Amino acid sequence: MRLLIDTHIYLWSIMQDRRLSNDARGLLSQADEVYVSSASIWELSIKASRGKLEPHVEEFVMQIRQSGFHELEVRYEHAFVARDLPFLHSDPFDRMLVAQAASELMRFLTADRMLADYHPCGIPV
Repeated sequence: MRLLIDTHIYLWSIMQDRRLSNDARGLLSQADEVYVSSASIWELSIKASRGKLEPHVEEFVMQIRQSGFHELEVRYEHAFVARDLPFLHSDPFDRMLVAQAASELMRFLTADRMLADYHPCGIPV
């Protein structure tokens, strides 16, 4: 199984946060490949610039490689899918993650139930 993880799932996994459920931990360990979107790094960078997150986003990027996760770059095909999504959620980063999962036929791991409703591959945890 190929898995795209939401930004908060990524943060919780590398920080070993207890908010990451046992079900999510199981899915992460069972997946053949786990991806973190470059849109998530973009989102984290913006949050850091606004003071909502520790400013060392570069460390989060290094953690992607160290964790064995893969980066999923944003491509124009993903943007076209995001454009056609229904407006169940207005956050552009979240919409891009849903579009990427749909485009790449990946399961999408999130704790945001609104995002899981977008896509049959969504897995709320």
